[in-house]
Amino acid sequence: MLDIEFIRAHGDEVREAARRKRFDPAVVDRLLAVDAERRAAIKDTDALRQQRNELSAKIPKLPPAEKPAAVAAAKEVRDRIAALEQTLNAANEDFERLMLEIPNPPLPEVPDGATDDDNKEVRRWGVPRTFDFPAKDHVELATALGLVDFEGPRKFAGSRSYALTGDGVLLEQAVLNFTLQHVVGKGFCAVAPPVMVRDVAMQGTGFFPLGREDTFTIEKDQLYLVGTSEVGLVSLHRDMILDEATLPRRLVGISPCFRREAGAAGKDTRGLYRVYQFQKVEQVVVCANDPAVSRREHSLILGNAEEVLQALGVPYRVALACTGEMGQGQVLKHEIESWMPSRGKYCETHSCSTLHEFQARRSMIRYRDASEKVRFCHTLNNTAIASPRILIPILENFQQADGSVVIPAPLRPFMGGRDKLVPKK
Repeated sequence: MLDIEFIRAHGDEVREAARRKRFDPAVVDRLLAVDAERRAAIKDTDALRQQRNELSAKIPKLPPAEKPAAVAAAKEVRDRIAALEQTLNAANEDFERLMLEIPNPPLPEVPDGATDDDNKEVRRWGVPRTFDFPAKDHVELATALGLVDFEGPRKFAGSRSYALTGDGVLLEQAVLNFTLQHVVGKGFCAVAPPVMVRDVAMQGTGFFPLGREDTFTIEKDQLYLVGTSEVGLVSLHRDMILDEATLPRRLVGISPCFRREAGAAGKDTRGLYRVYQFQKVEQVVVCANDPAVSRREHSLILGNAEEVLQALGVPYRVALACTGEMGQGQVLKHEIESWMPSRGKYCETHSCSTLHEFQARRSMIRYRDASEKVRFCHTLNNTAIASPRILIPILENFQQADGSVVIPAPLRPFMGGRDKLVPKK
């Protein structure tokens, strides 16, 4: 959420931000119109209340002959106040709804674009492997190695369902545990947050109202399944005024996640790339309201994720996301794309986002600075690792001619010391 005073003063900038992010710029005009109506109603209501109070104080002192007219005048003022309050209440509801639809302006360095094809490459690490044998994709490998059951779960759980089995479970847990330990080793506090949350948490972190179609709902209990532990990690600070000395707060969450993929019907239906249920290790930072500080934290959490991939030996590239790939609240976003041989390209496995005050204003997360001024915090988030998608580059990049897969060295302690997965007979 943006400051309404900023929107009033920078309407053209906010409209342009909406256009660049592929939002409807007209929402800014609707908001400013409702804001003007609301402010006028407040002004008129306050004036009438003052008039009512003056009449109320005056009536007892009037001669009996003048009181009936004064009482009638007071009643008329009360009726006008009541009508204006209805107008004001409706305007306030519209105002609050529209405020939640205004996108955060991207930083000047963010490139314009519609899809990930328009992202700007920043750097690469590692060299994609060339094979001297017919390479298999992750579905063939996982099936032969007994890591995943695709068909059984889809009979009782529907499309995009899967079940990790045998070493598939151990491999996923190894990736998650290695990543969690790596980030905790950087001083982050580990958290296992709730994955069922109320509307206020989804709205406060910017996933509602615009992301409802991607969210699984538990209607009876009015709860929602989160698509990232970011929701819980940020919301832990909801309605708080923090001490500046405790900032930045660096958290790393681990949780199951759920995402409907409403906009991806018929896309990436094969294998583990795009599924409804997955596991994720997520970094979240709550820091001071200083662009230089949040930029430093952005580099830190992005670097942590890169270190994980480097330790695993997975080639990747970092790209600066274009405006069309950014969400409503992000001012800066980088994507890490891991090399997937079966696709012949780098594909997104991680994202790193800076949101400035966007979530903090919605969730009322503030801190008291050295001058005792209460300010809104900045928030950031990063996918440290997400599975099962990360299993795709691991299986495909480390496959061998005999159908086995070499286990990356950092994962071996979590796999009983084994260095290889072999096909099941």
